[in-house]
Amino acid sequence: MEEIVGKFTAEDTEKAVVLLVDDNEDILDFITDDLEEKYHVLQARNGIEAMEILNREIVQLIISDVMMPEMDGFEFCEKVKSTMEFSHIPVILLTAKNSLQSKIEGLELGADAYVEKPFSPEFLQVQISSLLKNRNKIKEYFSSSPLLHLKSMGYSKADELFLEKLQDTINQNINNQDLDVEHLAEKMNMSRPTLYRKIKSISNLSPNELINLTRLKKAAELLNEGLLKIYEISEMVGYSSQSHFGRNFAKQFGMSPTDYLNGRNTDKKKP
Repeated sequence: MEEIVGKFTAEDTEKAVVLLVDDNEDILDFITDDLEEKYHVLQARNGIEAMEILNREIVQLIISDVMMPEMDGFEFCEKVKSTMEFSHIPVILLTAKNSLQSKIEGLELGADAYVEKPFSPEFLQVQISSLLKNRNKIKEYFSSSPLLHLKSMGYSKADELFLEKLQDTINQNINNQDLDVEHLAEKMNMSRPTLYRKIKSISNLSPNELINLTRLKKAAELLNEGLLKIYEISEMVGYSSQSHFGRNFAKQFGMSPTDYLNGRNTDKKKP
């Protein structure tokens, strides 16, 4: 069983893939030149072209103009946020429209930020950095918190529903030591590449890493209840070896199952 790593470095943000969508070639080149030192920038000329890119690439953030032919920014944003595979991706809308109603429309469709043209490149950089750092903080907190539910990483209702179903599916098969991405994709009625891309994008973990982390979180939940022995819990969450379970638990949460159990018992005795 592979061990779990849920840690982040500055490199994760610097290497993030940003999808830039605008029908103006000069704007595309201007923003790309400004961003490409820190990010890998993909370009699309309209929403239709952008959707094609999303179907084949893992993208961490989208910057989209509003006024575009074929599929404008509002329609594109709504499509991204209502599509399960992409709903977790933060969207920054760029527009020359400065009316309050226009901003409200963009935010109601799920946009995470709104930047008016003409804009300061520094301001756009800060918006991108802030959105990516906040997402990474949520991922880190989830990985290091024993009792935090998977859906806490959801950024939309669609995300929460997907993550709830994913966690329920893993929990229903948690004692199966052979549970892997193939089994999970079959039970989620998704293709393996689609499931991999969604899980990797939303959690920064591979499906197998996420399965193992869910095993450990379920173990923490059972330890917290205090009704079972550690070896019983180890078997229930799909580990054949209690020592392997103990090593993985300590690596993930910074304490052994025994220390975690003792700590919970101590907390419960406090008045």
